[in-house]
Amino acid sequence: MTTDIDINKPKPIVSGKQLELFNSATDVKQTIKILEAGKPVLITAFYSNGLLFLKELHIHLNKKLPNKSFQEQREYRSVYHKLSNLILIEIVDHKLIVKKSPFIGWLEKLYPETSDFLLTFPQVQGLNSAWQWYINGISIPVLRNKVHPYYGTYFPTRFDHLILFDNWMKRYKGLKKSAMDIGIGSGVLSFLMIKHGFQEVFGTDTNPNAIVGLTEFMGDTKLSRKIRLDFGHLFGIWEKQTELIVFNPPWLPESNNTDILDEAIYYNKNLFPDFFTEAKKRLLPEGKLVIIFSNLAQITHVTKEHPVEKELLEGGRFQLETCLKKTVKAASDKTKRDQHWRSSEEVELWVLTNK
Repeated sequence: MTTDIDINKPKPIVSGKQLELFNSATDVKQTIKILEAGKPVLITAFYSNGLLFLKELHIHLNKKLPNKSFQEQREYRSVYHKLSNLILIEIVDHKLIVKKSPFIGWLEKLYPETSDFLLTFPQVQGLNSAWQWYINGISIPVLRNKVHPYYGTYFPTRFDHLILFDNWMKRYKGLKKSAMDIGIGSGVLSFLMIKHGFQEVFGTDTNPNAIVGLTEFMGDTKLSRKIRLDFGHLFGIWEKQTELIVFNPPWLPESNNTDILDEAIYYNKNLFPDFFTEAKKRLLPEGKLVIIFSNLAQITHVTKEHPVEKELLEGGRFQLETCLKKTVKAASDKTKRDQHWRSSEEVELWVLTNK
């Protein structure tokens, strides 16, 4: 099923032009001006020179742009993304050519037909981090085994919502013949449902990497016979009615400068209306619809509208059984962003039933 799916990956860059070069002796301010003029710059000599240049770019932008409010941080990241992705690094024989570079197995795994090319430095940083997570695995508090997320696949970095769902599952009294996991990502919610006794879970995702990665991760284990996958929007090919539908959607509405790769973070205006329409067709009369959400968009003043509350008020399809909430832990001391709103952030678990 997965062999004909094109994986999302950074597009190799082939440049026939003479590129501006950067190393530790290069004039930083002048090189940043080159970026601002829309011209690419190639990192040379050592991998650490790329890290140095990104640090200098942050210093430069912090002097120019406000970076306090949620909206200002969003704008700052947009400008940083644009400029930093003009910083290039060379790959030869599936390895970074600069000295003291990390080994990144994705360079061969994702590009078997292309051994020599360029990528942007942030893309390489992302590939490097993703390789470490993939090889070493990530511990999830509510699961016994680590997950090994594939490149470009969403996985949780905070766990309050998973603890909320796990606790709800412990008290779940309904049938456990089948469930649906819409937007399966790295499979954490599906693994939880299997842990709590569900016989079969039907999972979908619009991200091909999630489907390919989970298929590889499960292999021919028992999990592969209990979790069935489809690469598709919302419910994909799954038409059969089920007793439990679980949806952990993006928690923020998209903005005009939302990157397409941020589909796991931002939702468009059609996502929730389409989801509730299709969920109604697939939920058994006594079934439960669980939506894991957050008040993040409201407390950061991105929008006043809450899509689940809107459905309950206007949809005419579902009624509220319960809404459980959990205060989110404070942001890490290591984060450089001002996340003062975290003190009032709550994750939410909405349980809806048919009217």
